[in-house]
Amino acid sequence: MTPLQKKRMAYQPTLPRILENLGEITFEGKEKTSSVADASEIEKTFPKTFGRGVLHLIKGKGFPKKALKVGVVLSGGQAAGGHNVITGLFDALKAFHPESHLLGFLGGPSGIVEGKYQDLAEDFLANYRNQGGFDMIGSGRTKIETEEQLEKAFGVILKLQLDGLVIIGGDDSNTNAAVLAEYLLQKGCHTKVIGVPKTIDGDLKNDLVEISFGFHTACQTYSEMIGNIARDAASAKKYTHFIKLMGRSASHIALECALQTQPNLTLIGEEVAEKRQTLKQVIEQLADLIEKRGNGGKNYSVILIPEGLIEFIPEMKILIEELNQLLAEGKDEKALSKKALETFGFLPKEIQHQLLLDRDPHGNVQVSHIQTELLLSTLVKAELNNRTSFKGKFNPVHHFFGYEGRSGFPTHFDATYCYALGHVAALLIKEGHTGYMSCLRHLSKHPQEWGVCGIPITSLMNLETRKGKAKPVIRKALVDLKGHPFKTFERGRAKWGLEDHYLYPGPIQFEGDSTYTECVPKIL
Repeated sequence: MTPLQKKRMAYQPTLPRILENLGEITFEGKEKTSSVADASEIEKTFPKTFGRGVLHLIKGKGFPKKALKVGVVLSGGQAAGGHNVITGLFDALKAFHPESHLLGFLGGPSGIVEGKYQDLAEDFLANYRNQGGFDMIGSGRTKIETEEQLEKAFGVILKLQLDGLVIIGGDDSNTNAAVLAEYLLQKGCHTKVIGVPKTIDGDLKNDLVEISFGFHTACQTYSEMIGNIARDAASAKKYTHFIKLMGRSASHIALECALQTQPNLTLIGEEVAEKRQTLKQVIEQLADLIEKRGNGGKNYSVILIPEGLIEFIPEMKILIEELNQLLAEGKDEKALSKKALETFGFLPKEIQHQLLLDRDPHGNVQVSHIQTELLLSTLVKAELNNRTSFKGKFNPVHHFFGYEGRSGFPTHFDATYCYALGHVAALLIKEGHTGYMSCLRHLSKHPQEWGVCGIPITSLMNLETRKGKAKPVIRKALVDLKGHPFKTFERGRAKWGLEDHYLYPGPIQFEGDSTYTECVPKIL
């Protein structure tokens, strides 16, 4: 191990004050919940778990402490802090009873279906405390949704006699947790299923879930690199950097990184959709900025692009939706509507091929594989070449920051947040709740002041089209254009565009002044 790995292993995250004595607290839930949309359809799918109340942690005697046997699984893409959810879960279970037992299912949800697991003991877990990645037990994107998969998972859960199962994942993974919780109840099984909110994209949130874990670490990592590139751009003074950032369905990462680094231009997909900007208008917006800077002697810029941008452009959104439907029906692009076919023909050949060939696990267009940054710079170059008013130079450089942010050492915020999430998940199981998501509130305060609650997963759901069929899933949260974070960005961006107000966050810090070791996401 490196010296930093060893140092991080010894770090002890702070717990919210209310979690310090697990024997003197319990949950209380009063008000009933619905779903964010399509309530009647969601209730039909989840009759046993729909409508339950939000659980708030209160002082009071809960169920007696007893040894519990719990399974845990990492699901979906990596996010810094996942290991701390597991160590927090382990420590809480051992606090309930020293004979409690934790099993880790290997390779994601497929490990549950196939019965592949590993005993997680203290000496093994010690090497993963406050470390990045999901390599402790691995992850995967298998969906437990068919009757055969559910039956096999049920058989494994019965065989292992699990009291609980914790599913650490994003919106789809937590939807799976709700499906499994409902199925087990219908089978008369006592095993409790709890979800934990994970995704670096930041799109798993609402009034109660303030942020998903991993978001802060990813944005800090990307912002360091953006700051480095901005300093390089200001030094060389001859390159326009197009930086695509992860954010498949929302622009939270782009917004957070913009607030941290103050680049010359940041495209927010939700704003593009709100203004119904066409691809041509987006190109003109970019070209206008580059022309003004170039004509002023600044032949360099830093531009941030969310990876899902093209889905927010109306004509591109229509094209992608039509392609998703046609390809689900076994048809090709020739069956597109006239307007969609015109948009398709406007795109470079390589982008056309990506739209047709790259599919995600749901059978939809693999938007993250589309080289949006190259598409934009190519069209901007053509636009600038047609402008006699442009006197500067345009030399584009392309970047995509994705995997770099998913598995680094978690920031103090993510390490602490995840450790507490693990404790809350254990407590929900101990108190007999299922189909809930572990949740912490008031995250901009000191960790000791954080609040705790449990949210019915069904309350976060709506219907979405997957592979041509309507399915209940957790609704993704988009950037709120009326919210304070976006308004702060909106007030500053005109000045950042023409002048150079770059900020340089530097690498994540673990020791020193609390103003940079204990920082929280700007959007909080």
